[in-house]
Amino acid sequence: MNTFFALFNLGGGEIILVLALVLILFGARKLPELAKGLGQGIKEFKKATREVTDEIQSSADDSHYTPPPPKRVEEPAKVETAAHVEPAHGVEQPVPHSTDKKV
Repeated sequence: MNTFFALFNLGGGEIILVLALVLILFGARKLPELAKGLGQGIKEFKKATREVTDEIQSSADDSHYTPPPPKRVEEPAKVETAAHVEPAHGVEQPVPHSTDKKV
């Protein structure tokens, strides 16, 4: 606690002055509510910080790592060529022609 006050270079007189100003501004009835809200805020902040550090540590821990299952190697599907496909009934088949032009 002393390091906190040393951080802002506050002495005993300045701390009493700040507390007196808070008492005057908010009143004696509001101080317990303000302290409770401040305490809950600090508690939530510590909880969130702890959750983040736990998540980082668990993701960095390799002992829980399970490798993905190996991929199955499938045989390539057989592709039927046009020579093996029989034409449908009633459909005219195109006549093959040569692309070579004779001059």
